This record gives sequence, C-alpha cells and structure tokens, in this order.
Amino acid sequence: RRLARKRNDESSKRVYSAYLEIVFSGRMPLSPISVLVADDHQLVRQGLIKILESAQEFPVGGEAADGLDAVRKVDELEPNVLLLDLSMPHLSGLEVARRISKEHPRTRVVALSMHEEEEYILRLVRAGASGYLIKDSAAVELIDAILSADKGEAFFSPRVAKVLAQSYREVAPGKEDPYDRLNDREREVLQLIAEGNTNKKIAELLFISSKTVDNHRTNLMRKLGVHNAAELVRWAARRGLVD
Repeated sequence: RRLARKRNDESSKRVYSAYLEIVFSGRMPLSPISVLVADDHQLVRQGLIKILESAQEFPVGGEAADGLDAVRKVDELEPNVLLLDLSMPHLSGLEVARRISKEHPRTRVVALSMHEEEEYILRLVRAGASGYLIKDSAAVELIDAILSADKGEAFFSPRVAKVLAQSYREVAPGKEDPYDRLNDREREVLQLIAEGNTNKKIAELLFISSKTVDNHRTNLMRKLGVHNAAELVRWAARRGLVD
C-alpha cells in the first residue's frame, strides 16, 4: 500500500508540474474546455480523468467505454474535445472520429493509441482527428493537444509528427477505397461482425431486426468483394478496425 501511495504521489507531482508549465507559459484557455474521455479500459479512463481534473480548466463532461457510446455521448453532451482511444469495441476509433468530425465539427477529436505505424496515423488524420498522441506521452503533451485542438489547431506527439513528416503521402488519384462506399450502418455492422458478434447480438446492440442485419451483411460482402464472414473479419483486421 505504501508503494502504491508513493507511485500515486509521484504521478500527481508529474501532473501538477505539467500543469504549472502550461500556466506559466501563458497557454491556459480563457474559459474551461469540456472533455469527453472515451477508452474501453477503465483504469486508463480513470488515469486520463485524473490528469484532466488536476488542471481545473478541463472539466470532464463524461466518459464512454465503447465507440457507439462515445458517439451517443457526443450527441448528448457536445463537448469541446473528444479524447478517443483508437481501439474501441462496437465501433472503431477511426469510425468514431470520422462520424464526429462530420456530424459535430465543433467537437475536436484527439486520438490516443499505442500504434505509431503510418497506416494508423494517416487514417485518423484523414478521418478528421485534430491530434494524435501515443499513450506513453507525457501529461504536458496531453494538455497541449487539448489546448491546440480547442483552438482548431493540429497537435501530434513528437514521434507521430516524425512519422507524418517522413511518410505522409496522398492516396493515388483515381484509387477508390471500398470502405468509402459503406454507409454508417454498414460500418457499424462490419465492426460488430469483426468482433465476433452473432446476428442476434448485433440486432440487439443496434436496435434493428436480425433480418436487417443479414441484409447489411449481404451488402457488405458485395461492396467489399468478399464471400463469407471469415473474409469480412480478415478485411476488417487488415483495415485496422479490430486488433
């Protein structure tokens, strides 16, 4: 217990130090920035919330444990910033970012991920994310990212910025991404199929009939050029929709 308390004290000191660094630099906002924290791991959510609550200018307006819940919470709360884990169940962080950027342009998305690979970073940027942080980033980077996003500016942790600088390239002209042909409901169904859910379970989660799920499954296979559920799962895994 003493060791755990010592670690918590050290963590609090690091957070407060980061907070003071921001304060004395003159970068603190004139008014509070509401933040919604979306991550499927409770311990991670609690850690992020503790960091934000240590800096009083970032009231946490809510939290979400899966992608569908994150979309619903943004619809309900309309936070200034959505702090979003890339690997989310039920609806991927990529799809959440795309949907929020389209439907709630005033809510800025800052993505959190363990992935540093170019494919993940570029997809989030193209989906409309204002920032991208590696999960082992310092607390001061998290606060900086939220401040930048709220002002409509982009922020990427140093390692991510390096990847973007070295590797950024546009999709080849005329090359269509099959994922772009899917509507919002088809993307939800694809995610849930890839997670191993049955038609009945998907119907319950999306409040639709099993027959409708089956129709979406058929349309998905046609649009993506695959022939069965296993191929759908492999396609989703290559796309990064599931781990």
